[in-house]
Amino acid sequence: MSSVSRPLNDDEVYSEMNKMVAFIKQEALEKAREIKVKADEEFNIEKAKLVRQESINVEEQFQRKVKQAEVKQRIMTSTLINKSRLQVLQARQEMLETVFSGAQQELAKVPEDKEKYQKLLVDLCVQAFVHLNDSRVNVRGRKADLDLVKKAVVEAVEIYKKNGKQIEATVVESSSLPDSVLGGVRVSALNDRISVDNTLQARLDLSSDRMLPQLRDTLFGQSPNRKFYN
Repeated sequence: MSSVSRPLNDDEVYSEMNKMVAFIKQEALEKAREIKVKADEEFNIEKAKLVRQESINVEEQFQRKVKQAEVKQRIMTSTLINKSRLQVLQARQEMLETVFSGAQQELAKVPEDKEKYQKLLVDLCVQAFVHLNDSRVNVRGRKADLDLVKKAVVEAVEIYKKNGKQIEATVVESSSLPDSVLGGVRVSALNDRISVDNTLQARLDLSSDRMLPQLRDTLFGQSPNRKFYN
């Protein structure tokens, strides 16, 4: 016996429609959940990228600031070291100048002892004669030492001649040496074209130059950066 389909009544139609609405609603909810999950995943991924990039930027900025601070610190340290070195060098130079000034003051007292100074003038003249090795020389001294220089030249000529050499020494009175030379003589030959400066100031300057390294070692100790020693 075959069944014959019949049209749905209102209740059945309403029921079917409710089922369809529920199905569509469920599908919509599931789709919405999928969209939300996917959106959350994409958001979290993008957020992680932004956080990671920002962290990198912050780290780079931090490293730049650290490097800038290190450079600034090195510059400041170098400046302070250089300033300290300059202060030390200046203090050392002032001490050396004090030593040389003291030596200069002591040399200025040498002419006060006439007897010793007379002998010194003789020695300085003989030394100059030997160095120039000329038969005619001019001798100059300070105006205050004129008489002593004349006597010293006479004695020095006699000593020089004992070595079998002839010499004529003239004391030049018209152009005396300034008092700043402290004493001693300046001897010249060949019409004053060559000369030997045996003044006390010249001898002090020469000694100062020669003794400067030794004097520095004595006063300040040997420099750790110095590799060679005389």
